[in-house]
Parts: sequence; C-alpha cells; structure tokens
Amino acid sequence: MHGPTPPLPLPTDQLRFAMPPMHESLEDERRHRKERLAGALRIFGRFGFEDGVSGHITARDPEFSDCFWVNPFGMPFKHVTVGDLVMANGEGQVVEGRYHVNQAAFTVHAQVHAARPDVVAVAHCHSVHGRAVAALGDLLDPITQESCAFYEDHALYDAYTGVAVDAEEGRRIATALGSRKALVLRNHGLLTVGDSVDAAAWWFLSMERSCQVQLTARAAGRPLLIDHRQAVATREQLGGDLVAWINYQPLWQDISRSEPDLLS
Repeated sequence: MHGPTPPLPLPTDQLRFAMPPMHESLEDERRHRKERLAGALRIFGRFGFEDGVSGHITARDPEFSDCFWVNPFGMPFKHVTVGDLVMANGEGQVVEGRYHVNQAAFTVHAQVHAARPDVVAVAHCHSVHGRAVAALGDLLDPITQESCAFYEDHALYDAYTGVAVDAEEGRRIATALGSRKALVLRNHGLLTVGDSVDAAAWWFLSMERSCQVQLTARAAGRPLLIDHRQAVATREQLGGDLVAWINYQPLWQDISRSEPDLLS
C-alpha cells in the first residue's frame, strides 16, 4: 500500500527574496535613501549607539553627488523622520532642511565621501564596545564567522588629535580607510562605509558586535584564531555589500513596520 504523494517543490521563481531595488527616477532613489537613513538612525538609537550629540550616518544624494543627507544636530536618533533630515554640501553648509549639522563630524564624513566615490553611506558612532577596542588600539581578530567579514578589510587610524574639525584631519582618516569597508579610530570609535545605507549600517552593527565578542572572549581566555585561508574564504563569502544589505533587511522590516512615522 502506497502512502500519499509528497508535495512537489515550488519553483524558485515563485519564492520571495528581497534584493536592492531599482529606481525609475532620481527622486525615487533620493526618497529611498532618506527612508533608509531615517530607519538606520532609529535602529542605532535602539542599540544605544547615541552618545549626546555624537554619532552620524550620511547618505550621498543620488543627483548632487557632492551633497549628503545627514541627521539633524542634537535630535535624538529615535525621533528622526525623513522630513527632519538635512542635506549639506561638501563644506558642511546646509542646502536643504531646517536644522544645523554637527560640523566636526560632518567634516570627516565629507572627506571620506570625497575620497570614495563608490561609497553611498558612512556611519560613525561612539558605541561602547567599539570605543573599548579603539582605546586598546586593536583590530578585529578572525575569531568568528562575523569578524571574518572584516578580515584584512578594516584598518586602524593610529592617532588621536581631539575633536576632528578640519578638512586635513578628515583627509587623513579617509587615507587610513583606503579602499576598505571599516576603520577603527584609535581612542575614538568605529567608522564603516557601504554602497547603500543598509550596507554601511549593517557593517557598523556587525563590527560593534564583533568588538563585543572579542572583548568578552579575551576576558574569558585565549580566543582561537581562524586560519588565514579560511578567514579569507569566509570574507569572500560574507564580506560584500550585497550580503550586508541582505542581512540588514530584517532590521529594516522591523523598524519600518513598528515605527511607520519615521517615513513622514
């Protein structure tokens, strides 16, 4: 006696899988970047990355490539809406919006954007574990799958000169970053970049968590390093901006559904 016929697998083209959207106009692309920027700021607020008025995420405007959208000076991350965002030019002068921009932070972001035309977004916050690793002047070791995404793809800016307020300091930071995705700013914190807001935000989140894991593992004992070949292979699998974008989507879905007012 034969049992019931098992169900046939569905064709893969009938299954949903989110990919970065294609935009029909510059205005659509601008709106999309602003929505993702407001959402990323709120997510950073949820994770406690905000520290006073420190911390910024910038997104290059798709039409005016030397202008950048950024969070308003002094506004809580958790309250930012699309309509609150400010656009500033490369000199930090506000060209659209109702609020001031943190000049010290924007100077660094603008220089990174100028040096990296491929970068859409830059994220920098004074997160706790990132600052702890920065205070040690350390890089991330390849001790987990997630930290391998940064293997030989992040660097240390081995200097501290106070609050960065001049373009030359920003250029030195951009030079230290080079073509990589992330930077540890000694005695300061973390900085990540991506070809989308989603990617830059994911790299910051992942890097902060990797810092936490590294500090915890070292406090408990002697972490075992993943060997060079496997670390490189893992980075090649997981270290691209598309993978970062995909990893970030559950966070975007959560924030946009639970706090839809961010789109206003």
